[in-house]
Amino acid sequence: VTAVDVSRRAVYAARLNALRAGLPVEILRGNLFDPVRGRSFDLVLANPPYVPAPRAHLPPRGAARAWDAGGDGRLVLDRICHEAPGLLRPGGVLLLVQSALSDPELTVNCLRSAGLKSAVTQRQRIAFGPVLRTR
Repeated sequence: VTAVDVSRRAVYAARLNALRAGLPVEILRGNLFDPVRGRSFDLVLANPPYVPAPRAHLPPRGAARAWDAGGDGRLVLDRICHEAPGLLRPGGVLLLVQSALSDPELTVNCLRSAGLKSAVTQRQRIAFGPVLRTR
């Protein structure tokens, strides 16, 4: 298992948790797929920021990096659509979480255009969290 996060705190917490659990997890700090460039995987799991941000022109900073994803919520999703297919081994799977606010059909179409079979496999209606309620 290899994990990547842009947040120093998230990386340190994941490393500590893996160490405490005795799990052999490689945890890297970096921007999306940059730390694993040139490698391939059977499974890529992504839970990127996907909340539309009020200030689309400013890159998210601090804790907001966990949820702010540009004016349309696709700042990271579009990168995943374009870059993830190159990380997958033949028969590999990408599992991706996103909000209905960031156009899931566009994601499906982008992944199909990149040569992947793509479909929404599950939908769940949940209440807005504190970030969306404040917006």
